[in-house]
Amino acid sequence: MGLFGFLHGADINTGVERFRAQPGAVLLDVRTRQEYGEGHIPGSVNIPLNEIGRASGRISAKDTPLFVYCLSGARSRQAVGQLKNMGYSKVENIGGISAWRGEVTRK
Repeated sequence: MGLFGFLHGADINTGVERFRAQPGAVLLDVRTRQEYGEGHIPGSVNIPLNEIGRASGRISAKDTPLFVYCLSGARSRQAVGQLKNMGYSKVENIGGISAWRGEVTRK
């Protein structure tokens, strides 16, 4: 990352590559259930931001690598902060699905 690389924000495409390369990692979509149903990245798990406090019911190990995304990156940034406060140690905001260049699955 160059001197001003931080200005570009997270890149969901490289984030998903890192997720896929890490066994046991979770790709976490924090959009609403309706948004998730309209299209999501294959292999992702949906826990909406307003339910993030219940994440421990689905992801018990606090050292599980979590790659978090939403539509634009704003909700995922909030979720990352909350997950870290809950004790998760390997949490990364990978941005928004609006920049995703891969396939999506619809429910």
